[in-house]
Amino acid sequence: MLHPGFFENRGPIPAADLARLTDSQLADGADGTRAIADVRALSDAGAGDVSFLDNRKYLPQLERTGAGFVFVQPAFAARVPQHAAALVTKVPYRAFALALQTFYPDAMQPKAAIGPSGAAVDPSAQIESGVVIEPGAIVGPEAMIGRGSRVAAGAVVGFRVAIGRDCYIGPQSTLVHSLVGDRVIIHAGARIGQDGFGFAMGREGHLKVPQIGRVVIQDNVEIGANTTIDRGALKDTIIGEGTKIDNLVQIGHNVVIGRHCVIVAHTGISGSTELGDFVVMGGQSGTVGHIKIGSGAQVAGASHPKEDVPAGVAVGGTPARPLKQWARELAILSRLAARKGEPSDAEGG
Repeated sequence: MLHPGFFENRGPIPAADLARLTDSQLADGADGTRAIADVRALSDAGAGDVSFLDNRKYLPQLERTGAGFVFVQPAFAARVPQHAAALVTKVPYRAFALALQTFYPDAMQPKAAIGPSGAAVDPSAQIESGVVIEPGAIVGPEAMIGRGSRVAAGAVVGFRVAIGRDCYIGPQSTLVHSLVGDRVIIHAGARIGQDGFGFAMGREGHLKVPQIGRVVIQDNVEIGANTTIDRGALKDTIIGEGTKIDNLVQIGHNVVIGRHCVIVAHTGISGSTELGDFVVMGGQSGTVGHIKIGSGAQVAGASHPKEDVPAGVAVGGTPARPLKQWARELAILSRLAARKGEPSDAEGG
């Protein structure tokens, strides 16, 4: 069954109106009456959508985009494909944020579990046979919980959240804006599906960017206590099948984690990072955003990649580099430090 989504799209909106609302200049000759239906990423946008470019790294995506309209800085207006119209602005990310607020005003506040009935388990929730809902748990409107799952005391399953079969949702955990597969274990205090950390920063203040994506957790995933997983901004945050995540891990918006990865405690994965399959990240490691960690790669504890890591490569240190190189550097530094403490030949007589 197709999920109905979590937020209401208020479109379509005429291009001229959106330009005015976002303080942008519609390109000369563009049809201001043309309707814009939605806001999407460059890679996903179609002819009826508006997107944005705020980072030169994504110029190749701009050239290939199917978007009908794109927020761009003046310097990149000529790079917009012929089938699209530029919405020119000095601050494309801020214009994008205003567009999202216009299309999805209800995304400015998360949707938890308060329903019109006020019941702990909303009457509109779909609960299969064999589900156990412990005292104090709350299940919101239109939520779905599969056969054999257990929702522990004090947990919150939010509006339209879907949970598969034979899952365990631990005490005091919170799931909003999330789709969960079968045989998933979520331990106590985990927070799944809250806003990603998205703000269009500027001198006049930091404008909130509505987060309209979801968290998608595939089958056989285990998530440790007090771990947090932010929902996506436009796309989904995805946790792949069989992945195991330890306690106190932070996963940012739009992160994609592959199958059977192991993420150890106190790791932080910044927004839009992608991990392949069978990646291991040691305790207290972390990544910058928008990089790719290849399948089978290993990141040593307390290490921090700032660039893509090729498949199968082990890295360590800050910034992270190949593990053998890092080990040699540490050995050399150790020897230099030891020599500094030795007496010179003159001092020794």
